[in-house]
Amino acid sequence: MIDAGSLAYGNAKTTRFMDRGDDEGWLGVQLVGCNHERITRAVEILNQHDFNVLDFNLGCPVPKVAKKGAGAVLGQNVDEAVKCFELIKKLSRHPLSAKIRILDEQDPETTLRLVKGLTDAGAQAIAIHGRVKNKFYAGPVYFDIIAAAREAVNIQIIANGGITSAATYTEIRKKTGCDTVMLARGAMGNPWLFRELSDKDNYIPPNSEELCDEMELHVMEMISYYGETLALRIARKVILDYLRSRGFPGKIKSRVSFLHTTEDFAEFMKIVREGPSERYRQWQKVYPMSDRRLLLT
Repeated sequence: MIDAGSLAYGNAKTTRFMDRGDDEGWLGVQLVGCNHERITRAVEILNQHDFNVLDFNLGCPVPKVAKKGAGAVLGQNVDEAVKCFELIKKLSRHPLSAKIRILDEQDPETTLRLVKGLTDAGAQAIAIHGRVKNKFYAGPVYFDIIAAAREAVNIQIIANGGITSAATYTEIRKKTGCDTVMLARGAMGNPWLFRELSDKDNYIPPNSEELCDEMELHVMEMISYYGETLALRIARKVILDYLRSRGFPGKIKSRVSFLHTTEDFAEFMKIVREGPSERYRQWQKVYPMSDRRLLLT
């Protein structure tokens, strides 16, 4: 996800986001912005890079995006959102998609107007988060509105929102009729979700050791790429995503804010490798099929 203004003004950190590893056979970039001049310059820069898809973000609800009039705020202004997309279509050499949110929980018509407008403007796929902007990532997902969008256009509609397990994945596919879904936040700190969806009834969750190995690999590669100081600042949220809902008490999570060096992280991992709390072990006996669960021995 790249901010059009930051890219247009040559922000070095933003430019690095476009790096592509030799092992990345498929890679997309998501552009967020609302200023036509900055979008134009950003797309011109993106055209110099090799991506499989350019996605336009019309769904991000976070304040730092919303206050600029971009993301989900732009998505609520259907006519201007479509104009921005038309501009990208005119300039970009990449296949185009869009990520949106539903615009009304009760009336699908405003959402359908946005979907149809983006389709007419050249979108090859649209991912729809089934919650309105103000709900962020909580509350029910309105499957019926996603389903109505799927029936209204002849492009790929990708269902999104609240997918945290095989059960929620099956539910959103069934209730929306979509063949494709986007996992998004459900996979943050839980890459095993992909294995769960693939293996279904044969799924074996990660044990504590596998969790720690994956988290350590993730953070150490961040350090290798960004450098120690920046990486460990960014990694704090990543680490908390791995620990969330897996039985690690607050006194361990609170240490994450004080990780400044590789040595700090190594000492922290020694504590995490001792495993989740006894209370979590007892809780899992009551809820053995909980989301994000660990295999305990």
